[in-house]
Amino acid sequence: MSFDRSQWVAVLTGAIALALGIGYLLLVQLLDARGDMLPAPMSTLKFSGSLLWVAHLMTSRSVL
Repeated sequence: MSFDRSQWVAVLTGAIALALGIGYLLLVQLLDARGDMLPAPMSTLKFSGSLLWVAHLMTSRSVL
């Protein structure tokens, strides 16, 4: 069984795609195994008041 250049490129591309897919799945499993994701405490946000003010301005304006 002899492969020409285009077939080797296809095999190499498929192998890279499989490696990336398996690596992604392993990364997701690793990140998911860390436990529950908890939101940051509000006291650690320096600009929380400013962000709330901007959010209020954005929601109070009427959109035509």
